Amino acid sequence: MREVSTVASPGARAAAWTVKIKSHSSYNVYNVRTVEIGEPGSLPVEIGTQTKAVNLAESFLQQGQLAAGTYTVMFRVADKNVFYAEP
Repeated sequence: MREVSTVASPGARAAAWTVKIKSHSSYNVYNVRTVEIGEPGSLPVEIGTQTKAVNLAESFLQQGQLAAGTYTVMFRVADKNVFYAEP
C-alpha cells in the first residue's frame, strides 16, 4: 500500500512542495530545489529548476543562517514561495 499526504487550506488553495536548501541568497531568502521523496532508506531526488523562497523563521532584517542541504516544505502563497525552518 502506498501512503499519500495532502495539504489543504480553506478558501484559496496553497500549493506545497518538499524542497532542499541549495544556498543562501540574501537576508532570509534562499535558493531551493524541489525534491521527490522515495521509498524509506532512499535519498530524495532533485527535480525541476532552482527557485527562491523566504524562510519565515528568520529575521527579515538580518542575514539567514540556515545550512545548505536542509530539507523543508515550501508553500506557494500568492506570488511568494515561503517555508519555516529553524536554523
